[in-house]
Amino acid sequence: MGANLNRLQDLIACWQAKDVEGVLAYMDEDIVWHYAAGAMPPIRGKAMARKLLQRFQADMHGIQWRIFAHAEDGDRLFIEGVDEYQTTEGLRIAAPYAGVLDFKDGLITGWRDYVDIGVIAQQKAGEPLSAQVLDLIAAA
Repeated sequence: MGANLNRLQDLIACWQAKDVEGVLAYMDEDIVWHYAAGAMPPIRGKAMARKLLQRFQADMHGIQWRIFAHAEDGDRLFIEGVDEYQTTEGLRIAAPYAGVLDFKDGLITGWRDYVDIGVIAQQKAGEPLSAQVLDLIAAA
């Protein structure tokens, strides 16, 4: 296991513990975070990342963020996995994704999550997980 994957797994542990400041400790001050690359504008800087994380955290419970596969190339980490949690209303949300993280001096400087926000919207509207989502999240 590479150093960057270890850092990400430590970040995930902080997120699962709802420790926003712990998550931010792994980010560069000038991070550019595309939390839904191509669909939403990026978050720029730790202050904006803090606001996004606090907003996300309010409706995410029982977080089970899992990585199924990864590869490291120098300071770049590629990951595939699922971000799964329950909403405050008790809905199960499971978002398969792929991500690319850039590191410098051990901190994340760039983060691009490729996720279908339409799938998340359907689940938040109360639709059950689709067969293809169930297949993807069973990859572990």
